[in-house]
Amino acid sequence: MNSTLTEILIGGISRGAMYALVALGYTMVYGVLGMINFAHGEIFMIGMFSCVFAIGVFSVAWGNHIVLNLALGIIVAMIFSAAYGYANERIAYRRLRKAHVLAPLTSAIGISTFLQYFIFLTVSRDTVNFPRYYSDALTNNHVHLGVIDVTYLQLAILGLTLVIMAGLFYLINHTRLGIALRATAQDQLMASLVGIPVNKVIAFTFVLGSALAAIAGVMFAMYNAEMSFDFGYRMGLKAFTAAILGVIGNIPGAVLGAMIIGLTEALTTLACGSEWNDVTTFGVLMLVLLLRPRGLLGERVADKV
Repeated sequence: MNSTLTEILIGGISRGAMYALVALGYTMVYGVLGMINFAHGEIFMIGMFSCVFAIGVFSVAWGNHIVLNLALGIIVAMIFSAAYGYANERIAYRRLRKAHVLAPLTSAIGISTFLQYFIFLTVSRDTVNFPRYYSDALTNNHVHLGVIDVTYLQLAILGLTLVIMAGLFYLINHTRLGIALRATAQDQLMASLVGIPVNKVIAFTFVLGSALAAIAGVMFAMYNAEMSFDFGYRMGLKAFTAAILGVIGNIPGAVLGAMIIGLTEALTTLACGSEWNDVTTFGVLMLVLLLRPRGLLGERVADKV
């Protein structure tokens, strides 16, 4: 029983790590623009399908080389998702930054719906299986850690997430680009007056967040061995919940919220069954927001008199 519980918790942490990669896109855009990118989940879904199509092309071109084709497939997915993220910023946000807050929100929801049903009508209306030849090599092989077994894919997800988190932390806190990002988030007008290319910085935020969502998309498709046109909506909702749970705009908060959701789903699956996952996840969200309206890592602000 203890080993089973431990394995389920490891699965929950792995799922939380994938949520975290998507939640970072939400929290970065909100941190810089103060707006929610509701098309971000569909960027995650675009990454899934782009990787599978790329793997198919590479397999036909030079054969089934697992490491090479999968690595190139992930790169292609990142490029496609980053391009969609950039287009999203240009279409849904750049011209609407000074408009009422509902304008870019509505525009982003429109793009989300467009992308979802574009895949629905042009690619597949049904669930599509991820190529098992590539996923089985990582899901069927295990590393023995005491009394528990951890799959290669789970190790890859956790390791990749940790590396990305560390790199993102270094980028934001120890580079000139990070200074530009923080300055733009604090005051766009003053940032532009001191020579920071605000439009490029904001576009970079969308591109980077979309590339991270593509990585999460590929990992999620391999983990579940399938993908669908509506997976972006589901993942986007969970990742947005994670960002809110930690505190929207805070990178450590997004990671913490994602891990809590992943572990909550794992424990719910063990206790009640997977059909209760959404109930407990959003129940935890409501409870946290009732107790800490600004999120788990949000500052408590005194009321002004």
